[in-house]
Amino acid sequence: MTQQVFDVFVIGGGPGGYITAIRAAQLGLSVACCESNPYADPKGEPRLGGTCLNVGCIPSKALLHTSHLFEEAGHSFASQGINVGTPKIDVAKMMERKNAIVTQLTVGIKGLFKKNKVTLINGHGSFAGQGAKGWRIKVGEEEFETRHVVVATGSRARHLPGIAVDNKLICDNIGALDLDTLPKKLVLIGAGVIGLEMGSVWRRLGSEVTLLEAMPDFLSVADVDIAREAAKVFAKQGLNIQTGVTITKAVAGKKGVEVAYKDQDGKEHQLSADRLIVSVGRVPNTEGLNHEAIGLRINDRGQIEVDAHCRTSLPGVWAVGDVVSGPMLAHKAMEEGVMVAECIAGQAGHCNFDTIPWVMYTNPEIAWVGRTEQKLKADGLAYKVGKIPFLVNGRALGMGETAGVGFVKMLACAETDRVLGVHIIGANASELIAEAVTAMEFGAASEDLARICHAHPTLAEVIHEAALACDQRPLHF
Repeated sequence: MTQQVFDVFVIGGGPGGYITAIRAAQLGLSVACCESNPYADPKGEPRLGGTCLNVGCIPSKALLHTSHLFEEAGHSFASQGINVGTPKIDVAKMMERKNAIVTQLTVGIKGLFKKNKVTLINGHGSFAGQGAKGWRIKVGEEEFETRHVVVATGSRARHLPGIAVDNKLICDNIGALDLDTLPKKLVLIGAGVIGLEMGSVWRRLGSEVTLLEAMPDFLSVADVDIAREAAKVFAKQGLNIQTGVTITKAVAGKKGVEVAYKDQDGKEHQLSADRLIVSVGRVPNTEGLNHEAIGLRINDRGQIEVDAHCRTSLPGVWAVGDVVSGPMLAHKAMEEGVMVAECIAGQAGHCNFDTIPWVMYTNPEIAWVGRTEQKLKADGLAYKVGKIPFLVNGRALGMGETAGVGFVKMLACAETDRVLGVHIIGANASELIAEAVTAMEFGAASEDLARICHAHPTLAEVIHEAALACDQRPLHF
């Protein structure tokens, strides 16, 4: 029986969903959001925050931070005159801290819902057809009516045929974030963001890590110079990265996992490991929406088809986040959510997909926004390059050996000087990229960044120098 009519009903409480709900409520709309996935909630209640907060961005960053401190204590402190002895890792304690952070944030979203008067409904939402005042949404045995529906059901890990993920010996992102012991040998299938970050965590803690990547080129999504530098740095750190690999077998046994693969030359290899992590991308969650009944179009990639403002072909039905096209990034989903809420409220919602930043939280960090050099070449666009290493930056050297690794690369239009892309590999790249995003969002030229005073000594000075270098006039290189 239909119980209540809302202005906006959001299906899914991940980054795209909960942000849509909060922003819509701020704009004076009546809003409901349903969420069904309990993840590891001890009470079996829905955990808001989706993959990002529960089994993705947030817990992985907690583990990355702990493992970074562990490596610093074991290898870098002594060079700075700090003697702490041989560090030991308590995996259970590390996981306990990670879980506490996740709980704090997911509970916090419930508090934000209460503050903004968003109705939280426990259960999986699906389309039940059209009603007198809009769309009918079914959650469990209850039905609700709403003028607008926003699908924000997110994504799940892609699994490979013939490889049974049990999240014990063979893991996807969920199991990878909850290992109970330090594996002596760890194999990861996929050397993208998840593979490199999880590989870095356990490599720092002492595991022997091998990454098997199907693509012939390492980090082909990144700028070619960034990919080359990253490959050198990670190899030096001890990550064994094999590209152009074809997996032929991965089977869990009593003592671990057996993996067989062929390299680019067709030569067969065998690996034995304590754990295997499958990190080969993600697929949209569209199952159970009953979208066929209302004619909601889904493409051959499983994505809901939307326009530039995340509208579907059906009036009053929208979709955001991993379930639509574009990079599967939490901040992209959030931007889409704000845009959709504002469009529903009659405002000029905006999301510039050309200035969505990418970040990899390895050490050194990798971040970029805009076009790569290979993309500019393919587009036939004349450009100029400013590239400055962190090695000449006083703050980077003072922070330690790894902070001086990497560079900032700025790409600007040869004719207009407008910044077309900024690519960073180095310490705090995840924070530094925000300056580049801001500059590009407002159409800044490299000269604009070159004329801005940057505090000294800071890592951000390397962005300043890269802007100067676009005009062949760096001051410190």
